[in-house]
Amino acid sequence: MQNFNYGSLFLADGSGIGYIIAIAILVILAIVGCLLCWRMSAKSLTAKYEKDRGSIDEQRNRMLDDVREESKAIKKEAILEAKEQEIKLRNDFERETKEKRAELQKLENRLNQKEETLEKKEENLAKRNDETTRQQNALKQKEIELDKKLDDIAVQHDKMIQEFEKISQMSREEAKNQLILSITDEAKRDAAGMVKNIEAEAKEMGERKAKEIVSLAIQKCSTEQATEITVSVVPLPSDDMKARIIGREGRNIRTLENATGIELIIDDTPEVVIVSGFDPVRREVARIALEKLIQDGRIHPARIEETVEKVKKELDQQIKEAGEAAMFECKIFGLHPEIVKLLGRLKFRTSYGQNVLKHSIEVSHLAGVMAAELGVDEALAKRAGLLHDLGKAVDFEIDGTHMQIGGDLAKKYRENNNVINAILAHHGDVEPKTIEAVLVQAADAISGARPGARRETTTNYIKRLQKLEEISSGFKGVEKCYAIQAGREVRVMVKPEQVNDAQTLFLAKEIAKKIEQEMEYPGQIKVNVIREWRATEFAK
Repeated sequence: MQNFNYGSLFLADGSGIGYIIAIAILVILAIVGCLLCWRMSAKSLTAKYEKDRGSIDEQRNRMLDDVREESKAIKKEAILEAKEQEIKLRNDFERETKEKRAELQKLENRLNQKEETLEKKEENLAKRNDETTRQQNALKQKEIELDKKLDDIAVQHDKMIQEFEKISQMSREEAKNQLILSITDEAKRDAAGMVKNIEAEAKEMGERKAKEIVSLAIQKCSTEQATEITVSVVPLPSDDMKARIIGREGRNIRTLENATGIELIIDDTPEVVIVSGFDPVRREVARIALEKLIQDGRIHPARIEETVEKVKKELDQQIKEAGEAAMFECKIFGLHPEIVKLLGRLKFRTSYGQNVLKHSIEVSHLAGVMAAELGVDEALAKRAGLLHDLGKAVDFEIDGTHMQIGGDLAKKYRENNNVINAILAHHGDVEPKTIEAVLVQAADAISGARPGARRETTTNYIKRLQKLEEISSGFKGVEKCYAIQAGREVRVMVKPEQVNDAQTLFLAKEIAKKIEQEMEYPGQIKVNVIREWRATEFAK
């Protein structure tokens, strides 16, 4: 068999026709191959689609079946739930219906009982009405009979009066007036006797009750009281300390006396220095300062002045604490801080030898107890009792009686008007407006009149020293002054910029002359005017 060769076409023909035909044949073969491939892939896809379609339909049918089953179950469950709800509602309705019926039955029974009760009451009322009617008829009959009897009695009474008038030779009105006068006189005599008996009984009972209240108050407020003295004793570690206290040429002791306004008595008494002064505050400052100096060991003028100033500040704090302690002891609150400080200053004041703060606390307790027994305002009585001597804290600084000063201070710090009245009236200078003010008067008298509470001579002595200082401080240029040596000497410190050395002599004479004119005293009083000039400079 002879082989076919495409190239032979070109060679045989000798031109490009054979080449074109070959290309056309190749294209046709390629198209036919593509058509065959498409046909085969289409059949394959169709078969796959049919297969997938069958699977989807089957899955859809299965899902539909599941949905139908689930729908049936939900429907069945809903039907069951609805039936249960219906049964529950029916049971609730039946129960409520039974309860309503039971309540209605109870109400019906109550109404029936009330109807029966009303019927019985109506029957009883009818019976009572019948009985009342019968009794009224009987009473009317008796009234008619009584009227007849009264008429007969009136006739007989008139006849008797006429006969009495004939016998007594007096008319009816005259006899009536005479009888009234005799009865009135007798009633007045009886009433006067009764009033006298009542007054005597009330007075006796009042005195007895007052004594009981006062004795009860005194028993409840039995406080310790020691008469204040005007000296303090400072112990020394040894007698050698006396020389150090006196200092070279007496500089230390003079500085201490000038700074505190008291007198140091250093005598032959072993290991003791006596601090003498009528003002308890100054005396306490001197005592504490001296104890601190002895303990410290450094005793010289500069150290003395520094210590005294420090002690004064510490004492101010002690004064405040003393006022607060008194306030808490009496259970009184809401006092102004300045009033508390003034109360603390009373700790260092005395009245006839009696400590004023202790006296005020005692008066507060006494007034409170008596107020409680009488049923009046106990808190007001205690407050007024504690503040009644408030003016004594500054009476040497302000002119006026301690009652007036205390009332002004209480008014300044807005105390109650009743408290102010009690302060002003506790010595009888002002009329008391409340029972509490009268109780403060009584408590003040009880506290001061107790045996041993006060000593007249001490107070007179202190008043004399205060008068000395008051006269001396009244001159121009005087800075401060102190009465020492039991009132036999007054030491006056002047301001060096206002008083020169030449004027000190004239000032001493003027002070002495005024003391002679205004005071009475045994012996003589030494007036010592001191002018001290200090020049201070700092080395830098």
